[in-house]
Amino acid sequence: MRLSSRSEYGLRALVALAHRDNALPVPLRVIAEEENISEQYLEQIFVELRRAGFVSSVRGAKGGYRLARGPQDIVVGDVVRLLEGSLAPMECLIEEGPGCVREDGCQTRLVWQRVQSSIEDALGRMTLAEAAGAPVPSVAN
Repeated sequence: MRLSSRSEYGLRALVALAHRDNALPVPLRVIAEEENISEQYLEQIFVELRRAGFVSSVRGAKGGYRLARGPQDIVVGDVVRLLEGSLAPMECLIEEGPGCVREDGCQTRLVWQRVQSSIEDALGRMTLAEAAGAPVPSVAN
């Protein structure tokens, strides 16, 4: 499974914001330059990130974007799902999709379900703070 550049660039931009003082908005141009991403492409991604409540925008000469909530409260899986639409590795597992005519007798369906579950689990447990390199709290077993 390969994720699109939308997820890659969206996460890179959010990590860049997580490394900054959230009180100061960052112009999209600055993020685009630092991350070597097309500003126009990043604008399209940030429209979705803003609508979903991951970032907020400030208009004006000193405007830009900042995280709408703390990086510890933003789950990477939620961002990827927003930008990708689905984490299903196969078309037949997409809930809104047409399904699969072989679903009942498919010999490989369990494989793809486990792959999807592993991806969702890994991304669902990771926060933007962790992705940005912030110390990760230990988990008691």
